Amino acid sequence: MLSEPRSGRLAAWGNALLAGLVSPDDAVLAIVGEDAVHRVEGMPGESAPVGLTLALGRLRALGASGLRLALPAPGHPLGLSGPPEFNARALEAEEAVICEGAALGLVPEVYEAGPAGDVHIEVVWHCLPVREAPPADVPSLGEAERELAEALRDATAVLARLDVAGSGPVAEAAIDAYRARAERGREVLAPGYPPRAVRVLELAQRVGLLVSVASENGPGGAVSASEIAARAEALRPVERTARRAQVAAYNSVVEERGVR
Repeated sequence: MLSEPRSGRLAAWGNALLAGLVSPDDAVLAIVGEDAVHRVEGMPGESAPVGLTLALGRLRALGASGLRLALPAPGHPLGLSGPPEFNARALEAEEAVICEGAALGLVPEVYEAGPAGDVHIEVVWHCLPVREAPPADVPSLGEAERELAEALRDATAVLARLDVAGSGPVAEAAIDAYRARAERGREVLAPGYPPRAVRVLELAQRVGLLVSVASENGPGGAVSASEIAARAEALRPVERTARRAQVAAYNSVVEERGVR
């Protein structure tokens, strides 16, 4: 939840490319980020994996008019529309991109390559058929913003009640890392996204940070197994709200253009 999903970068910069706001080279550079290389496997008309530049051009030629993000979790197929085979693969990766107008979806598979001390990341995007249907449980930007404000209050209250705010240097380091990312937040979404989407995404990441601090940095004030379980139960809907808002932010330009 804290890091920008690769599928989010692909959706954001792919949308900017489809809208003619960035060049193919700039879009691919932003999508790849700090990874070594991205390839796309299973692209229609191609017998072998191809680079992102060719893949994005082919998707446009196949009718893709927008790219949507999906961030599914067990019991919550957020942003997916089927079929079951694609949903299962997206659920395993916990992310995917849905191509509007082309009935195709992309799911990333991440590999570490290279010798010890010089390991780099390679990503293979698996291109698979998807069902042309409304995505599951994706709110509008306005709905997401309202839900996030309430979720932030809930998360803060839970952390205070469970004494997670005093969980020590690991939590402080996580908060410092978030603040550093927030300074770069306006670089996350690509050209063409409305300011409200940037605001919603930043708030979603902040809520996600609070959930992660509570979940990953020791028991805090919860000294029993039942209290730890209570914390997880209390924060589950907060994390769900943050994921929904993140998807709403990345998909907002598709919604604004009325792409269906």
